[in-house]
Amino acid sequence: MKKLVLAAAFTAAASTAYAGAMSDPIVEPEVIVEEQSGTSSGGVIIGLLLLAVLAAAASN
Repeated sequence: MKKLVLAAAFTAAASTAYAGAMSDPIVEPEVIVEEQSGTSSGGVIIGLLLLAVLAAAASN
């Protein structure tokens, strides 16, 4: 009787150990957010152009 219980326990342990197949892990893609800073550089360029126009007008 003990051998039958022991065999049943080993069978149950072996069947759960090999129950599933190996599958590839599911990896979520990484989301990258890029911040654009185009507005601040546009203001600097307009300011420099205005300064150049004023300097050209003052030199005449």
